[in-house]
Amino acid sequence: MAQEPEELPEHSEEEEGGPIKPFLEHLEDLRWVLIKCVSALLVGMVICMVAAPQVVKVLQYPLDWSGTGMKIQWINPMGGFWASMKLAFFGGIVLGLPFLLYFIGDFVIPALKKNERKYFARAVVIGAGLFLSGVALCYFLMLKMSLRAIVQYNRWLNVPTEFWQADQYFSFVSWFMLGMGLSFEMPVLILTLVKIGVLEHRTLVKSRKYIFVINLVVCSFITPDPVTTIFMVVPMTVLLEICILISAYWEKQKKTAEAALLASGVEQGSTPD
Repeated sequence: MAQEPEELPEHSEEEEGGPIKPFLEHLEDLRWVLIKCVSALLVGMVICMVAAPQVVKVLQYPLDWSGTGMKIQWINPMGGFWASMKLAFFGGIVLGLPFLLYFIGDFVIPALKKNERKYFARAVVIGAGLFLSGVALCYFLMLKMSLRAIVQYNRWLNVPTEFWQADQYFSFVSWFMLGMGLSFEMPVLILTLVKIGVLEHRTLVKSRKYIFVINLVVCSFITPDPVTTIFMVVPMTVLLEICILISAYWEKQKKTAEAALLASGVEQGSTPD
């Protein structure tokens, strides 16, 4: 009795990705994504503008915790206004971040395959957590050490001061926290490239020293003094080593799965009809 030919498995839309749209429809979707992202950012900025006194008070805490005795004052007539605008922009990014990620994900995810959607969702969640971790580390630890180092350096130059310009202080704090949060996104980028096969484990290991140098250069631009640069490079180096360990574990899993698949194929080929 002749055997019926086996039907080939049909790839569903979930496995192969969403439907293919014309180029103009993609542009229209992208336009709405940009509109939604800008709207979320503006709403966050308005909230921060309304709560500007509370935001200023929160950003003054690291200076109080530093124990330097430094005070901040408004020097320019428009210093408070421009500082509140900058704080509203940075605060709008932080408050609007979940919505920005959601809108971007809603645009990207339908075009991905099923397994790629899973990786993308994990990358978004882990990336948001790492960003907030970097901001928190900067706020509760790095700023205090950095402000102390700046005051000590000014005293070493025999130019002690009793107060700083408030607008420059808030700009420094905001950029420092934002830069620290963005620098913690490095593991997400590296592990995503490893998972989709663009970056291999052995390449990552060989590039370890180059990545360290890049981190050192980036941190030296973000931080105001060498001491803070070192304290910022240390967690980033630890994150890099964690990425290397995870990529090694993934490569081991991949080789094990390939070996099992090869052994299964050999057994099926040796089975008599």
